[in-house]
Amino acid sequence: MQIYLPIAEVSVNAFLLLGLGGMVGVLSGMFGVGGGFLMTPLLFFIGIPPAVAVATEANQIVASSFSGVLAHLKRKTVDLRMGTVLLIGGLIGAALGVQVFNILRGMGQVDLLVKLCYVVFLGIIGSLMFVESLRAIRRSKVPGAVPVRRRHNWVHALPLKVKFRTSGLYISVIPPMLVGVFVGVLAAIMGVGGGFIMVPAMIYLLGMPTKVVIGTSLFQIIFVTAFTTLLHATTNFTVDMPLAVLLLVGGVVGAQVGAQIGTKLKAEQLRILLAMLVLAVCAKLGLDLLLRPSELYSIGGIGGHG
Repeated sequence: MQIYLPIAEVSVNAFLLLGLGGMVGVLSGMFGVGGGFLMTPLLFFIGIPPAVAVATEANQIVASSFSGVLAHLKRKTVDLRMGTVLLIGGLIGAALGVQVFNILRGMGQVDLLVKLCYVVFLGIIGSLMFVESLRAIRRSKVPGAVPVRRRHNWVHALPLKVKFRTSGLYISVIPPMLVGVFVGVLAAIMGVGGGFIMVPAMIYLLGMPTKVVIGTSLFQIIFVTAFTTLLHATTNFTVDMPLAVLLLVGGVVGAQVGAQIGTKLKAEQLRILLAMLVLAVCAKLGLDLLLRPSELYSIGGIGGHG
């Protein structure tokens, strides 16, 4: 069943979009990521212009993350105080990111920038997570192995300390605030919730327990991506509503399924699966940038909406 997307100016199969939304929703519930890092490139692959994919995908992330957070709130695995600190940073970052996006869009460089950002970040994050997860799995297989206690790092020496009871932490608010700003910028430029960067940062940099990280990450993602969508819709007019609705319906259903699957897998298994997914998407995007396109010249249909 083909459906015409007015802002993207292309026709796409509606069931394909529902399926993609559902698949990414499952990942959202399982891993605590908004799923945008996977969905936005998938939208590129089916012919949606990058500027529209970025702005519209932020919409779908809000819905699937909200659905996932409800499941985690029931289990009391959301650190609301930590989520609020990350959120303040995220809103500042999103406002900065939309400004950068608008400048680059005016220069006609936004499509290339978005794709390059994906290849670089997915490559780095995927590799780091994969190596760390392998180490964790090896450690868990050694009989009588003692789990490695987190040593105090430079984060614990910083001022402005606050007690985060749900996470069992007493650390400075500066690192989570900076993580939030960075993730907010990425949310605006790449159309991602930023979970694929925030989840590793919360585990390895802040030392939060994995079971609390997923729900807290989703809590912050909801508000930052909602704010980003609003800014894109009002300044760029690149939010395609029919596309957003189809992805949204699939995403909400998928997130509930994902939250259930996530409880049945070990933390190390979840992380290694996520790492493999990140690397696969990175490889496909990298190849697309290197190989000659099938059409050497394409008409920039999206430039006329500015």
